[in-house]
Amino acid sequence: MQTLKKRADFLRAAKGVRRVEGAVTLETCKTPDGAAPGGAPRVGFTASRKIGNAVARNRAKRRLRAAASQLLPLLGRGGHDYVLVARASTGTRAFDALLADVTAALKAAHRQLDRMAGEAI
Repeated sequence: MQTLKKRADFLRAAKGVRRVEGAVTLETCKTPDGAAPGGAPRVGFTASRKIGNAVARNRAKRRLRAAASQLLPLLGRGGHDYVLVARASTGTRAFDALLADVTAALKAAHRQLDRMAGEAI
């Protein structure tokens, strides 16, 4: 799994499908051609200053990284970019509940992507 690092990748994902579930916001879009060799999913993490100080933001991102490393190999789609955005409760939510939030957001985003692809045809 490749990590998103460039601002343009985060902005492109923000224009795609957005799902809010509990303690996480998921933004996803298709990976541009040639950006990810092998078509593996790419993932990025972000936490704004609304989350708290640097310690709280880093903790929230660590928890999102742990959840993504468990779930994206199973539920992520190749050729897609995913950005997990921390919310205020990300740092304190039970980890099982955080995993459930990410799972629900991924499934809902994929349903919406499939619906959009069906309309485009």
